[in-house]
Amino acid sequence: MGSLEVEKTAIGWAARDPSGVLSPYTYTLRNTGPEDVQVKVLYCGLCHSDLHQVKNDLGMSNYPMVPGHEVVGEVVEIGPEVTKFKVGDTVGVGLLVGSCNKCRPCKAEIEQYCAKKIWNYNDVYTDGKPTQGGFANFIVVEQKFVVKIPEGMAPEQAAPLLCAGVTIYSPLNHFGFNQSGLRGGILGLGGVGHMGVKIAKAMGHHVTVISSSNKKRQEALDHLGADDYLVSSDTEKMQQAADSLDYIIDTVPVNHPLEPYLSLLKVDGKLILMGVINTPLQFVSPMVMLGRKSITGSFIGSMKETEEVLQFCKEKGVTSQIEMVKMDYINIAMERLEKNDVRYRFMVDVAGSKLDQ
Repeated sequence: MGSLEVEKTAIGWAARDPSGVLSPYTYTLRNTGPEDVQVKVLYCGLCHSDLHQVKNDLGMSNYPMVPGHEVVGEVVEIGPEVTKFKVGDTVGVGLLVGSCNKCRPCKAEIEQYCAKKIWNYNDVYTDGKPTQGGFANFIVVEQKFVVKIPEGMAPEQAAPLLCAGVTIYSPLNHFGFNQSGLRGGILGLGGVGHMGVKIAKAMGHHVTVISSSNKKRQEALDHLGADDYLVSSDTEKMQQAADSLDYIIDTVPVNHPLEPYLSLLKVDGKLILMGVINTPLQFVSPMVMLGRKSITGSFIGSMKETEEVLQFCKEKGVTSQIEMVKMDYINIAMERLEKNDVRYRFMVDVAGSKLDQ
């Protein structure tokens, strides 16, 4: 274990402005504190929210910004008060790296809803230093926000579970949709949506994929194991499917009407919003009132749920579909992600990349 007092240099790929173009960036890691873990990054997934952040779509981006929040790596240094991990452990880090530990959500172990949560990048840590993400060779994180990757699980397979996986698992778990025999809908078949199909099927649900076109039908049914496929513009089929679903997980990250999907829900059904959208969504109130339906949202998951989804996926043999790339491909990957041209998660081989070029 190295000296905890010496600041270390990290190399990452950062965006400098809202163009979102990433290039090599050298910066100083914060010191490894008493309860901190320093992680050598092996793999990091590329999420649609990374695209939002680097392009300042939400109007709150700070540059230079090193994105990446589906991080799997190896522990290379621990603080003297770290009890959960040892050097050499394979671990994961998701979207959060800090919270206040005092508020009601923190005390209820749902720290993702803490008003003072600290993002893994594009934020400021308690020491005043900017946080930087997983498209870099090293990160330093408080042990509470680090999870152990189950033995036998491939690290590149674990990475998407730290955001996409737990984002699906958390609402199914919280709203009581974790028993078998339910009928669920997955709206949008991207990185989060494809994990939705796999996790819901592993829970024993009848799963319908809802999409804007037919182009992913075969993949949804034959490769991901969905039971049914609906094209939202097919009025006849949508009407036939009315009042048939217990829940719909809406992963679409752009503005879209809600009424067509609310009609698919049974009485007391829930439309669970997941996509980050910076314009108001609209619906007419009778669509909700006349079926006692709910429009609700869910945000990633707690650290406890992150550990649970890793174990669940290991036990059920759930894997994600990834396309492995090196860091020098990241800008092309971002362009392709924006066009929805990935099946279904870009995974950056960080340790296998030349980060300084």
